Amino acid sequence: MPPCLARYVCLILVLCLGCAQALGAKPAAPRWQAVLVAGDNAQPVFDNAVKAFADWLGMHGVPGGYIHRLSAVRRLDDPAVAPATAAHILGQIAALRPQPGQGCLVFITSHGSRGEGVWLAYHQEFLHPADLARALSVGCRTAPTVVIVSSCYSGAFVGSPMQAPNRIILSAARADRPSFGCQADRTYTVFDECLLAAVERTPSWRAIQAASLGCVQKREKWLGVLPSQPQASFGAAVRDLALR
Repeated sequence: MPPCLARYVCLILVLCLGCAQALGAKPAAPRWQAVLVAGDNAQPVFDNAVKAFADWLGMHGVPGGYIHRLSAVRRLDDPAVAPATAAHILGQIAALRPQPGQGCLVFITSHGSRGEGVWLAYHQEFLHPADLARALSVGCRTAPTVVIVSSCYSGAFVGSPMQAPNRIILSAARADRPSFGCQADRTYTVFDECLLAAVERTPSWRAIQAASLGCVQKREKWLGVLPSQPQASFGAAVRDLALR
């Protein structure tokens, strides 16, 4: 084969290999902008989970200015923690506006009510799926977005209108099932404990969902309670999104 033709063939092969790798590549983990919400202060489990999640993000390189914490506790030692009201939560999410290479991460843990949404004790109100979906559309747009709702009946946040091609949604329970572990003597709820353990050792959000589900099922079987059946939705653009 003439040298010039050999070089041409090699160039084509390199280009084709690069295309194949690009087509088969998994989406890289974005740099997160996070909103972390403890919706109730009746038990310390919710604030404990938010603090642990914030600490984990910080240890993995997320700047403190990108981590927004909200709490139902009225007397806070940390002035950076805002009141967990619906207006504050939705406004903070709508203001995220991630840049290219960034993504939105929303974690909300609290009590929940069937058909109502997530309980926000600060103003004695509920956060509804439709309102959260609108705030995400404004603040996150098409950026990779992960939403975790940890409460009883939180499966209501997994269906329409929350679903979008760029969103991963994880919930602690089915829309018609309670979740467990909201006792004052616990550090975290059952789901939050399983979730926090999973983020420490798994590489992708799909792996986190699988590990959390298995952990919850095991704990609930030991407790002898009605299975909460955590739910999940993975948008087409983020099915294999990496965690970090």
